[in-house]
Amino acid sequence: MDVKAESLQKHYEWGGKIEVISRAKIENRDDLSLAYTPGVAEPCLRIKEEPSLSFRLTRRSNLVAVITDGTAVLGLGDIGPEAGMPVMEGKCALFKEFADVDAFPLCIKSHDVDEIVRTVYLLSGSFGGINLEDISAPRCFEIERKLKELCDIPVFHDDQHGTAIVVAAALLNSLKIVKKELSEIRVVINGAGSAGVAIGLHLIRLGVKHLTMVDRFGILSEDDPSLSSAHAEIARVTNRERMRGTLADAMVGADVFIGVSAPGVVSQDMIRTMAPDAIVFPMANPTPEIMPDLALAAGARIVGTGRSDFPNQINNVLAFPGIFRGALDCRASEINDEMKVASSYAIASLISEGELSEDNIIPSALDRRVAPAVAEAVIRVAKECGVARLV
Repeated sequence: MDVKAESLQKHYEWGGKIEVISRAKIENRDDLSLAYTPGVAEPCLRIKEEPSLSFRLTRRSNLVAVITDGTAVLGLGDIGPEAGMPVMEGKCALFKEFADVDAFPLCIKSHDVDEIVRTVYLLSGSFGGINLEDISAPRCFEIERKLKELCDIPVFHDDQHGTAIVVAAALLNSLKIVKKELSEIRVVINGAGSAGVAIGLHLIRLGVKHLTMVDRFGILSEDDPSLSSAHAEIARVTNRERMRGTLADAMVGADVFIGVSAPGVVSQDMIRTMAPDAIVFPMANPTPEIMPDLALAAGARIVGTGRSDFPNQINNVLAFPGIFRGALDCRASEINDEMKVASSYAIASLISEGELSEDNIIPSALDRRVAPAVAEAVIRVAKECGVARLV
């Protein structure tokens, strides 16, 4: 039985991957009176007087909403909110398993930006954080931006920022092996959707100076009037040479290739044109832009993918559980750029100099040290930035 058939069978068996467990034992009349009426009126009145007490008197302090509209689900595309539920439940299970964060899936039947924003905002008082998931670009950018303006709790689009954080961690350690500096390397990102744009902006914050973005039509250039607003924004801070051309043109002399695009779009000949000791992260799933063995045979020094059956898996589970754990524990009002940078360094730091190798640039997705390390970094920076409400 292959993994798809076995997974389908398990989903029939599970009947859902998460459930609600009561923290209050109700075994007699007194228990009932304390957990429900009449006793429950007292915490209700206290919260009415001071709404922030909802974080102490309810489970809100440990509860994250996992939100999707089902338009960009795991490379499957727009399959709808109901079909996206298994992925959202899986995300919630990972939250609980790796960081003891309670998470609940909310799949919204709308493609309208304002309707989604309004729906999530109206529900936000029940949660301590909002994790946006599998929402197609460019709508995802606007949804996140508007929710961050409206909500007083962290809003985090994992497809953008979680991916960027983990890619950066893998790159930081890879550069130690090839002995190159962030400020000197030439980076090419293929795929200018939500993940690609976020990776680009995050790497620039980390110190990358030479970055080229490519989409299916070619290299993004600031002087191209046909660019969308999201592409125009990233083009203003990338491709300073205003190069035009194809992915193959962009990759000549590049030190790093990062793919968040489509299977098989990179050839061995393209890898051969890259700089010596090239770092290649083809992360299209399930089939990467180039298979690792082909990239290595063509001269790549280090290869990482999104798959678990190859070394150096670049997996978002290394980021989002710890990020929300930290944000919840200090009751942060937002997850800002400084916290994301600190998270990348925290993940990278878990591979010691002695452990670092071409096949070991990033912790395993199952490494239980990761979430606490990321949470600690997030709390520290949140306090430094003044966005922590518990100090």
